[in-house]
Amino acid sequence: MQNQTAAATSAPTRLPMPLIIIAAVALVGSLALAIPSNPEWWKAIVLGVVQGITEWLPISSTGHLLISSSLLKFQVSEHLKGTFEIFIQLGTVVSVLVFYFSNLLGEARALIGQGSREQVAGARRFWIAVLIAFLPAAVIGLLLRKWIKEVLFGTPQVIAGALIVGGIIFLLIEWLPKRPTRTSDLEHVTPLQALGVGVAQICSLIPGVSRSGSSIVGGLLSGLDRTTATAFSFYLSIPVLGAATLVDLLGSLDKIQPSDWGMLLLGAVVAMIVGYVTIGWLLRYVARHNFVAFGIYRIVAGLLILGLAALGVLG
Repeated sequence: MQNQTAAATSAPTRLPMPLIIIAAVALVGSLALAIPSNPEWWKAIVLGVVQGITEWLPISSTGHLLISSSLLKFQVSEHLKGTFEIFIQLGTVVSVLVFYFSNLLGEARALIGQGSREQVAGARRFWIAVLIAFLPAAVIGLLLRKWIKEVLFGTPQVIAGALIVGGIIFLLIEWLPKRPTRTSDLEHVTPLQALGVGVAQICSLIPGVSRSGSSIVGGLLSGLDRTTATAFSFYLSIPVLGAATLVDLLGSLDKIQPSDWGMLLLGAVVAMIVGYVTIGWLLRYVARHNFVAFGIYRIVAGLLILGLAALGVLG
């Protein structure tokens, strides 16, 4: 059977024409909704680009979104504080679903018993691992959702500190003696390794830590190789981001005004398009490079944010 990690990294990076047309229609439609209702519609595009890039890179999408929103002076209704940043994650969930569509279809068939005994066992083993990795952050995030949005969101010092600490951790992982790699296939991720990824991902509830970064670090420390840890992080994003978006949307649905939908959908559609391209790029990058560049970037970005906050540029 084909190594599932190899299959994941070889997923096509070009969208079929029907999907390009659907993406174009979605973009035009969201623009038509956003432009008449909000003069800051272009800021939703900028933030969608930021989300699409940073969700998959281990540099914190939430941190970059909050800082970008502050620099752009992007204003949302008080009742939507934190909701825009979480809602547009829906776009990146769609991007990973589209990117891995053929893989996910094969996995779904195997889960219901269509395929060889080895394929069925491998698929079930893999999705049990995803479920185990999903649960820790999901439970803690649900319990602390209100506190995180009210206390941690929009605090530059928290974001900067998390970026710097995370950057140092990446550098230590790459520069210290390497831990033995025990797993190079997604279907061989063990429950204990998955739990390690899940516990590490709890840290991503702090803005600036990075969901992908924490889960990749957890995977590396658990014995996954870089490519497998990265691909596992992408698959894990489906239930994590999907659940986070759904919970926040249900909690805010009665507060969202008709005029808000254009901005929310525009940011999500742009994030989806940019996110699809970013997934393919990162998988090719980690196949040939380590994470040192991301560690250095995180430290520099964190120091820059601290400087801007000290100068009063960031509130």
